[in-house]
Formats: sequence, C-alpha cells, structure tokens
Amino acid sequence: MTKTAWVFPGQGSQALGMGTDLLEIPSAKRRFDQAEAILGWSVSEICQNDEERLSRTLYTQPCLYVIESILADLLRERGKEPNLVAGHSLGEYIALYVAGVFDWSTGLQLVKRRAEIMDNAAGGMMAALLNFDREQLEKVISETTDVVLANDNSPAQVVISGTPDAVQAVMSQVKAKRAVPLKVSGAFHSHLMTAASEEFQTILDVTVFQTAIVPVASNVDPVPATDADILKQRLTKQMTGSVRWREIALEFPENGIEKAVEIGPGNILTALIKRTVNSVGLKNIRNTGELPH
Repeated sequence: MTKTAWVFPGQGSQALGMGTDLLEIPSAKRRFDQAEAILGWSVSEICQNDEERLSRTLYTQPCLYVIESILADLLRERGKEPNLVAGHSLGEYIALYVAGVFDWSTGLQLVKRRAEIMDNAAGGMMAALLNFDREQLEKVISETTDVVLANDNSPAQVVISGTPDAVQAVMSQVKAKRAVPLKVSGAFHSHLMTAASEEFQTILDVTVFQTAIVPVASNVDPVPATDADILKQRLTKQMTGSVRWREIALEFPENGIEKAVEIGPGNILTALIKRTVNSVGLKNIRNTGELPH
C-alpha cells in the first residue's frame, strides 16, 4: 500500500464556482444546509455568485472548510484513508477534522470565529517573495523590527508579514525575482495578531480535542503528532506563528510518505511540495470529477 498524505490548502486557493458540482450529491447538500444553519449565510451561494465576498477572510475561511471537508468525506466514502494529514494555515482545521480531533460542526464553529476575529485584525501587510536570497532575507528580517517570515512555503517562495513600513523595507532591500503584496486584511502569522490570537484562545480553551486517529503535521511544528493536548497547543500558536510548509513537505519522506493528495481548489500545495521534495508523487482532488471511481 502506498503511504499517502492528505493536504488541505488555505486562504488564497479559493475560486469562484468551487463546490458547485457537490450540490448534486445528497450527503454534500446536507453539509451545505448544516453550514448555513451554523454560519447564517449560504456557502454555495457565495461560492457561485459573489467573488467579492468570497475573497474576504470572513467568508473565505468557512467556504474552504466546507468544500474541502466534503471532498475529504467523499474520498473516504470511496474507501481511501490517509496515513498523515496536514493543512496550510486554515487548512490545518480540515486536517484536524479528518484526523478525528473534533467533529465537523465543531470545526466549522472554530473556523467561523477565527474568520470573524482575523477579518477584524486590520492594519498590517503581507507580501510574497519568489526566487530570493534566503540568507539575505533572514539577515534583513533580523535587522528590521515589526516584520517576520510568516509562511516558509518552499525553497523558492516565502511570505513576510508585519507593519506596512517594515514589509516595504524588506521588499526594497532583498533581491527577489518577484515581490508581490497580498490582498489580506491584516499581518497574519505575525506578532501583530497577538490580540486576535488571545481572543480566539478563549474559544479554543473550551473546545474538547480528541486523540488524532492519523498523525497531523502542524504549521508551527512539522513533526507529526496525535496527542490531543499537543495538537491544541500547536493550534494555539498558529495565528501568530509561522507556517512551516517547506519543513512539513520535508517530513513526508522521513515518514515514508510516497504520495501527497491535495484536497480542495487549485494546486498551490502540490506545486510547493514539488519544489521541495522530488520523491513524493502528487495528486489533486479539486472537484468530484477527480475523485476515484
């Protein structure tokens, strides 16, 4: 049996029209109805018709959670199971759901509050750097206050996060093939999210986590774990901590993973894994047409 990791993308992977094909499936339709009862708005309506709202954190995160979790459940219905799970930022919540750490509605309620809190955390800036000098970047960040490495995505791609002045300062000093400001409301995965993280912590504190049935590689600590307390501690640090995706990909061969399946819209994570490790086979499940028969 091929050892397989299921990986779940986060914000930035959303696309208008995602999940439309799921509406034909009764079990998926029930999930959409459940989601509407929890959220107070329709995921399918926004995914099909409202690009502006779909790109806003408040809506993006719950929409991705619902679509990706439905696709993962459909994959399981076809007899597939992962040997390891991981998710990029928001995607970690779907990974934890798939690993049985909390039930579906608990996960969506957590994501709903996370999205509301993060949507209100305005004032920061994030930017992606492509094909850059890593040593130079680390040096400039260490010498610049109020900016951090937020996403270490692959050897050739990172995201920095901080105050607009600090992010611009790093962008102007580090040689990179491309430096692209991201369309986000705040400086996610940085110390500027401390107040938001503390607010969210009160919700996490009262949420019961179960032992994972499959190991989870977390954003702030890529070494796979199943212990409920460890997984909760890691999630606690996620809003202010860096997303260590490059290291998560490097863990796959270490754990005997031969194939990574990205479940959700786009192919961001498979592209990042491909740039980091070349021994892992890659597959995407973006819609029902890509599910195994």
